Amino acid sequence: MTRVFNFSAGPAALPETVLQTAASEMLDWHGSGMSVMEMSHRGKEFISIAEEAEALLRELLAVPANYKVLFMQGGAIGENAIVPMNMLRGKSSADYIDTGEWSKKSIKEAQKYCQVNVAASGKAGGYTSIPARSEWKLNADAAYVHICSNETIGGVEYHFTPDVGSVPLVADMSSNILSRPVDVSKYGLIYGGAQKNVGPSGLTLVIVREDLIGQALPITPSAFDYKTVADNDSMYNTPPTYAMYIAGLVFKWIKAQGGLSAMAAHNQAKAAVLYDYLATTSFYSCPVAADCRSLMNVPFRLKDEALDDAFLKGAKERGMVQLKGHRSVGGMRASIYNAMPIAGVQALVAWMKEFEARHA
Repeated sequence: MTRVFNFSAGPAALPETVLQTAASEMLDWHGSGMSVMEMSHRGKEFISIAEEAEALLRELLAVPANYKVLFMQGGAIGENAIVPMNMLRGKSSADYIDTGEWSKKSIKEAQKYCQVNVAASGKAGGYTSIPARSEWKLNADAAYVHICSNETIGGVEYHFTPDVGSVPLVADMSSNILSRPVDVSKYGLIYGGAQKNVGPSGLTLVIVREDLIGQALPITPSAFDYKTVADNDSMYNTPPTYAMYIAGLVFKWIKAQGGLSAMAAHNQAKAAVLYDYLATTSFYSCPVAADCRSLMNVPFRLKDEALDDAFLKGAKERGMVQLKGHRSVGGMRASIYNAMPIAGVQALVAWMKEFEARHA
């Protein structure tokens, strides 16, 4: 069997050892005689899986004791509605920073529940940079300030945690959570879909400060009320059990690699291989400002887009897939999450050089 280098933006590549472990335990988890997919979410076997997964996530991110970790469903798009439902807490407006396609989706959804103040936007610059913090026009009475810490489509990433004063900072970290250490205490709420750095699709992570829950809008479905979910240890309804199990295996893998500091070094080294090459050539270009280039999603374009199909065909023939850019922006995109080995990025750069030599 030959494994490809999978540059998909999500669902994304998983560590091979995680897949091997899951395969070996598929029919019989730890002598239980059952697959994890067959277990009751309230049985002692699965409860142990869920508790270990939460403990590992708390350890990796050094989650403070006054934060709840919730395993939910609905993805980040679901959270775009669930966040305002839970976080308005009697207020009528929230601040959003617009840095690209995912920020725009968050803004559009939140407008159904509150007045949205777009406090800063990268639209005028084509979403190629993050607006300077000094330019943000925040409302001191906002319920929260929302950012997307990494724009999966545009390849723009925050390399700082913005100071927003006493207003809770909310971050969609779907595509860069667990890629580096994060000071959770600087956020009121962190959320993200699992299908980038955590596991298969279907699971959504929510990390929320305890004092911010318990005042959900009356229209909030019970299964999406953070207080209800927290009070029931994420078992109010049947959670995505198999996705939680895989996430737990991924957390173990990250810990075995040396934790988030080691992941950060690994990801910086990978990204440097690609960005350093892009800096040497005019055949390819990256539109993103250097100070906010994503370590997870690297968009680039060929000088002649008529060559795009040939580039993708050749990449596939060499065992590299899912390099086509998002339909909204075109070009190419290499998603190089935690599970992507540096050899995959080196192989991509080798092909880029070969292709340039043929067509320059």
